[in-house]
Amino acid sequence: MERTSSLNPLDSSTHGWINGFIGVVIFSGSLPATRLAVMEFDPVFLTMIRAAIAGVLGLMLLALFREQRPARNQWQPLVIVALGVVIGFPLLTALALQYVTSAHSIVFIGLLPLATAVFGVLRGGERPRLVFWLFSILGSVLVMGYAFAQGLSAAPAGDVLMLLAVLVCGLGYAEGAKLSRSLGGWQVICWALVVSLPVVVPLSLILAPASLSGISLPAWLSLGYVALFSMLIGFVFWYRGLAQGGIAAVGQLQLLQPFFGLALAAGLLHEQVSLGMVLVTVAVIGCVAGAKKFAR
Repeated sequence: MERTSSLNPLDSSTHGWINGFIGVVIFSGSLPATRLAVMEFDPVFLTMIRAAIAGVLGLMLLALFREQRPARNQWQPLVIVALGVVIGFPLLTALALQYVTSAHSIVFIGLLPLATAVFGVLRGGERPRLVFWLFSILGSVLVMGYAFAQGLSAAPAGDVLMLLAVLVCGLGYAEGAKLSRSLGGWQVICWALVVSLPVVVPLSLILAPASLSGISLPAWLSLGYVALFSMLIGFVFWYRGLAQGGIAAVGQLQLLQPFFGLALAAGLLHEQVSLGMVLVTVAVIGCVAGAKKFAR
């Protein structure tokens, strides 16, 4: 695989947008697929086995392309990426989807670009203008207001878990995007998956169900999707896109993810997507776009 430095600036930017868009489309199917999978798999087992499958494939890719081991100062950021996007976000969303629908959870994903920007600000030491924080607060209020309007007391655990998932994923995105500048785009997620293998492989064996005979084909396909596409292939495109086209620019593509996710939830799971849910999602996307604009 070529590194992004081999492309001229124009080609690099174009490839970055294409790769980033493909990554976002792949990620958009994660929550609906997870929703299908947790109907028949234990959420903790699902988290571990998807990371284990992707980790083995990531290790094979690193060996195939004879990638050098990360430098000593790169291991700590890789652990943060692993805790954020390999284990934290999949586990928290899988647990949350036992309480809420994937369509409901996708509204919270509208906050993910903002969470990534906030952690990028904290890690980079930037001082955004006041308007940035106004958009940030307004977006959070809209999301929580929607949750309360839908009856937060009926499933508070699901909403809290989704908020935590967004936070840890934002941290993992920001840390991975920063690290991709020196380590390479696809290499970041592969090494993060390898870092997680000593944890996820034993837990996958311990938590494996006694019998797999009753698992339906849709559940198996969903497991395959979240393991191969959401956990590995999507990140190969996503981090490569960030490295090629720029973190700030290509990161804007995350704003499309709620729309794709809502469409998939309605089409594949036949979940109801209300007008209010769509309006809140659009409003949150507007707040995130404004916050990103004034982040620097």
